[in-house]
Amino acid sequence: MAERQGQAAPDAVPTRIGQVVMLHHAGDREEARHRFLALWAEIGEHGDPLHRCTLAHYLADTQDEPEDELAWDLRALTAAEEVAGDRPAEYEGTVAVRALYPSLHLNLAADYLRLDRPDAARTHLRRARDAARTLADDRYGEGVRAAIRRLALRLGEDGTPGSWGPPRQRP
Repeated sequence: MAERQGQAAPDAVPTRIGQVVMLHHAGDREEARHRFLALWAEIGEHGDPLHRCTLAHYLADTQDEPEDELAWDLRALTAAEEVAGDRPAEYEGTVAVRALYPSLHLNLAADYLRLDRPDAARTHLRRARDAARTLADDRYGEGVRAAIRRLALRLGEDGTPGSWGPPRQRP
């Protein structure tokens, strides 16, 4: 019994975030936002950066205003940078955040595009594309790469590496 008490309790925060994500995907965006915000208040501004990154990443998707979505996506990126900077490369959270970087930058690119800031959108799209090179050739990786290509087309780019000049002119 004493041995079990000395062991760390399993981390329930990712499970709780996942439960709210399911609620959001089921269509209850407002309730998901309220639950995410309650969890954010519980974790706090200085809580585990991996938790803050994940939570802010999903919380951004529940926002009604593009400015609010951008603010949460920026919080997610800031927390991701804390994880990557504070932990050894082999730390499990560092690996998880590395897989999130393409999506984090893709979301920021989309936010900036909605806010009519195409130069900032292109910068984050380039970062998303660069980070996506490390993704596996699985469903997640292909889904992120496909979303990057779609956003590149919306920005008037053909989506190929090295095409970071001005948007193509339509005939």
